[in-house]
Amino acid sequence: MSDVSFYEYAKLTAEQRAALLKRSEADLSGVIEKVKPIIEAVRTEGDAALARFARDFDKAENVTEATLKVSPAEFDAAFKSVDKKVIDAIQFGIDNIRSFHEEQKPETMWMKEIRPGAFAGDRFTPIQSVALYVPRGKGSFPSVTMMTSVPAVVAGVPNLAIVTPPAPDGSVDAATLVAARLAGVETVYKAGGAQAVAAIAYGTKTVKPALKIVGPGSPWVVAAKRLLSGVIDTGLPAGPSEAVIFADDTIDGGLAALDLLIEAEHGPDSSAYLVTHSRRVAEEAMAALPGFWAQMTEQRVAFSRTVLTGGKTGGIILTSSVEESYDFVNAYAPEHLEILSTEPYDHLGRITEASEILLGQHTPCSIGNFGLGPNAVLPTSRWARTYGPLSVTDFVKRSSIGYVTAAGFPLLAGHAHELAIYEGFSSHALAVSDLRKQFVR
Repeated sequence: MSDVSFYEYAKLTAEQRAALLKRSEADLSGVIEKVKPIIEAVRTEGDAALARFARDFDKAENVTEATLKVSPAEFDAAFKSVDKKVIDAIQFGIDNIRSFHEEQKPETMWMKEIRPGAFAGDRFTPIQSVALYVPRGKGSFPSVTMMTSVPAVVAGVPNLAIVTPPAPDGSVDAATLVAARLAGVETVYKAGGAQAVAAIAYGTKTVKPALKIVGPGSPWVVAAKRLLSGVIDTGLPAGPSEAVIFADDTIDGGLAALDLLIEAEHGPDSSAYLVTHSRRVAEEAMAALPGFWAQMTEQRVAFSRTVLTGGKTGGIILTSSVEESYDFVNAYAPEHLEILSTEPYDHLGRITEASEILLGQHTPCSIGNFGLGPNAVLPTSRWARTYGPLSVTDFVKRSSIGYVTAAGFPLLAGHAHELAIYEGFSSHALAVSDLRKQFVR
């Protein structure tokens, strides 16, 4: 058996149950204080601060003010260095993601005749500039590049840029550059963490400011977004990875353990729980984990063991009933949810609070992350209760449209006049009174 954190849910106190819902970014007070001077340095020093932080934080000694932006030659070199099978996998994922997101794209404008001669509707136009944050600290993420770039391109955003941390040799992950170009983004900056968010918010000599930034990141990125939310639209709240694996008694516990490790291996700040009302499934999962760890890389074992054995943000939860499992999932509101069952649709209707729901034994988070089609940039830290996945609509803005004809005016004007008088707005009332007739041609 493994030393994974194990909880019998029915025996927990209310305080202990609440503790299971906490994420690593729940308390950012300490991080925020460290982030403030970084933001101020970027605001006042610009490129010089970005280059210095690349050297200090990313150990990228080769990054200078002159090399903050990825050159066309670096893009070309990336295609030569990445294995063709990886390029094919990226293209496969991009094709699926594009196909899915094209279905989300709203019609440019619609109008409906609300009353005779009175029309109202919506018009959708792309946001003019958006930055895409692609993390790198605990791995390379061309998949995040795909997930953020494709819907932005589908939406028609004219000015797109990627910010991503450089490697110690000063390079950007080659597969990330491949994914960027294949998706249609050619502007990439070598900056990560809080300093990248600040650069996009304020702009520097090299980095053009954007109206919005999207993409997942570390608590440092989350903290910077909170501090800069009055300067730039920081998009949906996407922090460290989290997942709930819901399993009923129809599946093998080994399968549940296999999928429990997917998001747990992202980093020590991830969150991952297996929730089941089957003691057999829980015990089989616990027994299977050591064997899976023996087949993983040392770094990913360390990350996932920290999550699953640390007793703070992961482990196995044994509930007393399937209804109690539903209750936990809805209270947790996970970023990723797998419903492991031979009849997953039997459970789907009872779960309302999850951003991504993957059904059945053949739909692990891996497939969702790398190119099934739906976006894998998702709200974390219980924000699934009010936010959905990143989508085309995150890259467009909606304007309402109204048009009233001469024939339609009298009816609407009469009712507007009554409410204007009631609310005490004399100018509102005058604008829809007979006075208007003197000026209309």
